[in-house]
Amino acid sequence: MIAETGLAALWLAAAMAMLQLVGGLTLLRGEGKLTPLIKPAALVQGALCVVSFASLMWLFYVTDLSVLLVASNSHIDKPLIFKLAGTWGNHEGSMLLWVSVLSLSGAAIALLEKRIDTRTLNATLAVQAFVALGFFAFLLFSSNPFERLVPAPVEGAGLNPLLQDIGLAFHPPTLYIGYVGLSVAFSFAVAAMLTRQVGPAFARAMRPWVLGAWIFLTVGITAGSYWAYYELGWGGWWFWDPVENASLMPWLAATALLHSVSVLATRNALRAWTIMLALVAFAMSMAGTFLVRSGILTSVHAFAVDPERGSFILALMLMYTSLAFLVFATRIGTVKQGEPFQIVSREGGIVANNIFLSVILAIVLIGTLYPLAAEAMGDKISVGPPYFNKATAPIALLLMVALLLGPMLRWRRDDLKRHKYWLVGFFAISLWTGVAIWRFVPGVGIFPILGLALSLALAVAAWVPLKGRKLLRTPLPVFGMVIAHFGLAVSVFGMAAESGFSRETLTALAPGESAKVADWQVKLDDVRPVVGDNWVAIEGQLIARKGGKKFTLRPQSRQFYRPEQQTSEAALLTRWNGQLYAVIAQPDENGDGRWQVRLWWKPFVTFIWFGGLLVALGGAIALLGRMFRRPKKPAVNKWARA
Repeated sequence: MIAETGLAALWLAAAMAMLQLVGGLTLLRGEGKLTPLIKPAALVQGALCVVSFASLMWLFYVTDLSVLLVASNSHIDKPLIFKLAGTWGNHEGSMLLWVSVLSLSGAAIALLEKRIDTRTLNATLAVQAFVALGFFAFLLFSSNPFERLVPAPVEGAGLNPLLQDIGLAFHPPTLYIGYVGLSVAFSFAVAAMLTRQVGPAFARAMRPWVLGAWIFLTVGITAGSYWAYYELGWGGWWFWDPVENASLMPWLAATALLHSVSVLATRNALRAWTIMLALVAFAMSMAGTFLVRSGILTSVHAFAVDPERGSFILALMLMYTSLAFLVFATRIGTVKQGEPFQIVSREGGIVANNIFLSVILAIVLIGTLYPLAAEAMGDKISVGPPYFNKATAPIALLLMVALLLGPMLRWRRDDLKRHKYWLVGFFAISLWTGVAIWRFVPGVGIFPILGLALSLALAVAAWVPLKGRKLLRTPLPVFGMVIAHFGLAVSVFGMAAESGFSRETLTALAPGESAKVADWQVKLDDVRPVVGDNWVAIEGQLIARKGGKKFTLRPQSRQFYRPEQQTSEAALLTRWNGQLYAVIAQPDENGDGRWQVRLWWKPFVTFIWFGGLLVALGGAIALLGRMFRRPKKPAVNKWARA
């Protein structure tokens, strides 16, 4: 009965979404008879989706193998945490999570949003329902997560071993909250165009939702990068894989939107630009969902390969974005330009920042989709790190220069001469750092040198907005901005250091033999078999020595049987200035008792993820400040007349 209850709740939730949409349509026609039902329908829809998703989780918890989805993605011997994670580690479960978060977002808007007029609020809920209906249709007619299986199997097929990791158990929900959070910005933007309410009040209402989605996307991307680093066993933190790019593209658009909506909320400028970015950000999140769930592109994360159902998502994406941009094209003439500003101003800096982010987004989008277009024309090519690194690195460095200067500038207009001492100081820091690395560390590429030089300057510049302020009276969003920009500098420092100074050793060792990587001496002490809950492995015991100290690492090569797959479990030794990374593989082909061992020394690599978490922390602090900040009545009245 649990499966039937979950399915019934899903049908009823879809009915509530239809009622919500019809109520919104009658409102736009000026009738409004069903308007009072919009908010209750949104709340009931959210509650029903919770019931449906909880039902699916229970089915995975008890391993009900009479349900096709459970039988295909779980196993009676799997650890409990991965049984639960199996709920969203597949097509149907992940899309049910998608629509559940979407519905809960609508319910939260209905319950909490007080900053926009009732008509725009109801129109926003109607657009949210329109988006949700497409995903309800996808689940009910194409990907039913509660479909029964007769007869039920005895054991179940199991979950992809790469997904049986505690990091990846929580990574997809985090990303999905970010993806779906951008649907709220999309709904706000379309509703504001339909009701002709594009202005600061709309921006102030939309900003916390964009900020919340951006925080979850940041955490999700950071966690996903670290998972790929330690779980895939290849020692890299970003492969420019299509699925990785699928999460990066909405983050780039959301970052530009976050800055743009702040300008609209506080200075009443960039109205059309903000609307367009809201549409693009959601289009990118839909594109990401399509790439991840269609399997149409080859990926190391290809956990779902189903082009037929991927076409359904593609059709939804085209329908939503086409209709939204049609509204944009027809209503953009009614959107006033807003307050003017000069190029040298805070607004000018944010526009430059957004242009660089948009260029990077375009480069990533083209590189990700180009193999698909080439294959459609009969060619088979792949676009990898050499293209992405060379194309994005120069733009990313220009973006850092914009970040150095932008936060120091005044709103509306400014004069660079006012900041000449800071500019000279930043230039001196960058020049000294670059020359020192070039002079004393030969063989480092130009981009790592520039990245290190600019990251140090940005780390200093990030704190400049606090100069001269009374810290106890400084708004939390200012602290959030400072910490986020400092976190970005830390992250870029880690990327540049890892790219420029990493050392690698690939060797074959017999027990008792040693190898060297950077300043580390590593000996293979022993190799032994070990047994886990649903796997067996060979485990190497490595003794690493440096400066008279001794450390033990235990990398594993695991063999899973349900489904059958081999994985490498890297061993990491973390020090303040980097990580020693070790992987053991199968016995050497020569049959002389040696084992393949791969070692890396990665200077400051942990700064990449520490910086990412700082960026997310800055966003969280800014969000708290926005949520609990008292509105300034004079400012509200001033911009409301615009």
